[in-house]
Amino acid sequence: MLARMPNLQLIQSIAAGVDHILSDPRLPPSVPVCRVVDPGMAAGMCAYVNWAVIRQQRHFDRYLTHAAKRQWQEEPIVSPRRHRVGVAGFGWLGSACARSLVAVGYRVRAWHRGAIRPVPSGISVFHGQEQLGDFLAGCDTLVCLLPLTPQTRGFLDAALFAQLPRGAHVINVGRGDHLVETDLLSAIASGLIGHATLDAFSTEPLPPDHPFWKETRITVTPHIASRTDLDVIARQALENFEQVRQGVRPAASVEPSRGY
Repeated sequence: MLARMPNLQLIQSIAAGVDHILSDPRLPPSVPVCRVVDPGMAAGMCAYVNWAVIRQQRHFDRYLTHAAKRQWQEEPIVSPRRHRVGVAGFGWLGSACARSLVAVGYRVRAWHRGAIRPVPSGISVFHGQEQLGDFLAGCDTLVCLLPLTPQTRGFLDAALFAQLPRGAHVINVGRGDHLVETDLLSAIASGLIGHATLDAFSTEPLPPDHPFWKETRITVTPHIASRTDLDVIARQALENFEQVRQGVRPAASVEPSRGY
């Protein structure tokens, strides 16, 4: 969305992500780019991530299979405090999801690429490439909520999967290009990764002949983890443009050099 008046311009994303805008070689360097900051989007993302974590950790997919066969069968019950969930990306959405998982009772850790920031209680934070390995080693479930940048493209690859506990659950609610798809299929086939829940894909819609559809250990959802109402987007675009008109840098503007 491009808003303009004589000598005043603003590019407003209609979502939290801006990689699709920043990758445009025609992007004027002097025009501010703003993302959507919507508490409702955070709530939706928290709901999706909690659902994905709990569904696998509590084996609810197996209970649905048992119910379809009219079988009364218990599965092992592991307390949430014994299940370690790691959130890669500790920005606005990542920190909201981490807090919501703590509230449910999970042991939560987060990884942030930059410097340490104030951390809510109950969350262990790792930062920088030098602490990534230690972070991954303690993730029974890994949630990817990183921004997509040249540095994070292909983040979920064979080298990363090898550093997770065997049988870990991988949840990607970031961008499709965070994931190296062939590496995930190989890790699933070998048992290195026990399950993957994917909501974003390099090609959308996911083609009908894509191997993800046939793999029972991969759950596919059609990029629906969260949504922002159109009236929220319109209101924020107007607020951001008014700040530009007043000569103020909008709080929701991004740093193109960082990619977010």
